Amino acid sequence: MPRKNVITDAGLGIVAFVLSVGVLAADGLGTPETHVRHLDALGVLLAAASALPLAARRVAPLTVGVVTIAASGVMYRLGYAFDLPIGPAVAIYTIGLTCGGDPRPLRRRLAMLAPAAFAPVVAAAYAARGEDVAALFAPELVGLLAASAALGLAGDRTRLRRERIAALEERAQRAEREAERERRLAAAEERTRIARELHDSAGHAINVILVQAGAARLLHDRDPASSRRAITTIEEVARDTIGEIDKLVRALREDTDAPPAPPPDASALEDLVRRHRQSGLEIDADLTVPGEAVPRSVAWAAYRILQEALTNAARHGRGTASVAARYAGGAFEITVTNPVTANATAGGGHGVVGMRERASLLGGTLSAAAEHGVFRVHASLPVGRSPNGGRPLAERATGTLDRGSASARGEAA
Repeated sequence: MPRKNVITDAGLGIVAFVLSVGVLAADGLGTPETHVRHLDALGVLLAAASALPLAARRVAPLTVGVVTIAASGVMYRLGYAFDLPIGPAVAIYTIGLTCGGDPRPLRRRLAMLAPAAFAPVVAAAYAARGEDVAALFAPELVGLLAASAALGLAGDRTRLRRERIAALEERAQRAEREAERERRLAAAEERTRIARELHDSAGHAINVILVQAGAARLLHDRDPASSRRAITTIEEVARDTIGEIDKLVRALREDTDAPPAPPPDASALEDLVRRHRQSGLEIDADLTVPGEAVPRSVAWAAYRILQEALTNAARHGRGTASVAARYAGGAFEITVTNPVTANATAGGGHGVVGMRERASLLGGTLSAAAEHGVFRVHASLPVGRSPNGGRPLAERATGTLDRGSASARGEAA
């Protein structure tokens, strides 16, 4: 038990003892009766027995209640003017406070009987003195019984209120812990997403820069104009990538939940195909979108999946790819196929893992596998609604660029 409670209970017992002795010394409250027994050494001892045990009221409430009530009954029997039974009152309140919710049935029943025990003890003491209890003390005993019951009920209500407060505090602490855990999980997921975005952006940009730099080097002497265009493309891609990486790093530093602005709709896929054609990849594209705007989450995932698939096609393939995007059964379907070299490793790195994770976050699926020298990526992204018609983004168009020549730029998109 805390030291503060011990000191408080000891002080309470001393105060109750002093007040009890004072009442006995004054021969009760109000005008003393002629037959009252005056205070003596025995009265002091009985007053101490009725008050000082309160120092242990939290440790043994039932024992303290029995001792204080018994000592009070003896004082009534001997004729002391014990008009202020502070010790029994505090003991009854403490029993209701500490034992009312006890899981042990016996202690719980005793806690219920304790408030009703004081009045019968006093009645028995008056009867032992030869008093006519029914005629002289009936109203007093009824009031004493009501006061005892009120004290026991007050103790039990206080216990229930404290338990409710403790339960609410525990619930609040648990909710705070859950909220903190959710914040940490959200932060971890955000960092994973940022890492995925950084991989996609940097991988795409580096691949474009690599192809354009090679074309600029090869065409520097025989076609300076095409070489300059390739260098201009490198500059544009590098500038865009630096801006996007800056946003991602800022989000990582500031721990913000705001992602980089995604493409407004699936029409951004056409721009992505055009950029890859300009980098030297021959692309056969068949792209359609519905009449309504695609949800931003689906548009963003479709954009990144197609970007990664085309990056892998340029890095590990033979310079050609076929792209198809359409609605089927309430889902946005993306298929990218490209021939691969014998030693290609497309599909085994972090790019495919990122694509698959993007699709799964939307409740979709993604498959990526190489078979008979052709690598195929197929993603199905549910949009949560049926498409409202469709319009072609680009009729079937084949880029005419050679991987090593930046001079013949496909503008079919």
